[in-house]
Amino acid sequence: MDAGKVFSNTGCVSKNIFFIGLILAATGLVSPPVALVGGIIYGFTFVHPFHIAAKQLSKLLLQASVVGLGFGMDLQQVIRVGRSGFVYTAASISFALLLGWALGRLLKIKQRISFLISTGTAICGGSAIAAIAPITNATEEEIAVSLGTVFLLNSVALLAFPAIGTFLHLSQTQFGLWAALAIHDTSSVVGASAKYGAVALAVGTTVKLARALWIVPLSIGTAMAKKSKARIHWPWFILLFCLAAVANTYVHMFQPFYPTLKNLGVVGLTVTLFLIGTGLSKKTLQEVGVRPLLQGVILWIVVAAGSLALICGGWIHL
Repeated sequence: MDAGKVFSNTGCVSKNIFFIGLILAATGLVSPPVALVGGIIYGFTFVHPFHIAAKQLSKLLLQASVVGLGFGMDLQQVIRVGRSGFVYTAASISFALLLGWALGRLLKIKQRISFLISTGTAICGGSAIAAIAPITNATEEEIAVSLGTVFLLNSVALLAFPAIGTFLHLSQTQFGLWAALAIHDTSSVVGASAKYGAVALAVGTTVKLARALWIVPLSIGTAMAKKSKARIHWPWFILLFCLAAVANTYVHMFQPFYPTLKNLGVVGLTVTLFLIGTGLSKKTLQEVGVRPLLQGVILWIVVAAGSLALICGGWIHL
């Protein structure tokens, strides 16, 4: 068999396995964490045939899934949790940005990469990086390094946080708050919280979405500091999430449809995590490099350990 046929067969196998994984994730037969692990195994085993399309789809699907989850939220709880977590969110974001800046200087990392990693850690991972990157005129390589660092740590958090929470006997409210403060991406917060319990999911999602709103002032502030004219990417899906929660709380005539919409959100999240997992590969690890990854790991550990200590000590609560 010649090399061309071997390559062709390998490509067919790669496509078939990708679609099988995608279908399994969409059926709801696998949990979000399992879907993520399956995606990561695929990404490290095969050359992704739809890498760009999967990345674009995962971004859109994540936002749609978050809106779907809003149909399972009670608006009064959303307002209460968001208001209670405002001070914690503001303080932790400021701390993460300052520590990230200091680590970037200490490790001699390129300023834009350091800022993107710090922003992703402080606010909401890939979404924050995607919003800030064009304003800072970051190159594709710098964006890839930043996203690679955040996604790698997201994968670890999604698998490790529920186990740590169980070991420490955290309540669902405590876990949801911790996940929202310490995990980068909204998708990973939702995935980890959903595995821990329904209350953890409600708290984690709400606080994380309130946290994601900080993309707006940070984007404006960055644009003013850089004197950039780049278009700011507004997180409109957060408004739609709130409207979904309003409908679930007050518009009772459509109540029979809300559980279905919420379940679609969960399924969409599962597919999203599978797609994100397939985007990680050996090449991603090589692109990340040692120093940016070290910055991301140190920053993440300090934020996660610090917020956990404050929550367990009763200093942060809802």
